[in-house]
Amino acid sequence: MTKQEFDEYVQAQGADILRFCRMTTASKIEGDELYQDTMLKLLEQLQHLNVDKNLKSYTLSVAIFLWKNQRRKYARRSFESYEAQDESGNLKVISADTKTPEQTVVQNETNALVQKMVFDLPEKYRTVIELFYSADLKIPEIATCLQVSENTVKSRLRRAKMILKKKLEAAL
Repeated sequence: MTKQEFDEYVQAQGADILRFCRMTTASKIEGDELYQDTMLKLLEQLQHLNVDKNLKSYTLSVAIFLWKNQRRKYARRSFESYEAQDESGNLKVISADTKTPEQTVVQNETNALVQKMVFDLPEKYRTVIELFYSADLKIPEIATCLQVSENTVKSRLRRAKMILKKKLEAAL
């Protein structure tokens, strides 16, 4: 892959990858850092990257790998706890529909509730949900990204949906 192809790839897919990084870390600042680390790692491997293969899936797997390593490092050192923290960097859903202020507030509260519930899922379920819905990856791509079978991805996705459904029914 050439530098120009890499720049085009970042222009085309960068926003999706950044959104995934922010959702994974549940923080705007940490998500931005993870995005930068991921792109830096890809830039270091530029000559080994293949444009013909699914580069987005590979990029997301690099981001997951870097995030897991970072979490392990801090867990070992016992410096920080990576439990759910609500920061001002939450993602906001922007709609073209004109809504009343009440509808907007209800929608924002619902989005925040769903994001918190997704973040509270065990990591193996949360990652599959984020890759499927946020990164718009197909099940085979998720399986490749996580290095598990497609059936495992399907099972985790189904289980995560069941957990979220039960939690949402209880909350609403």
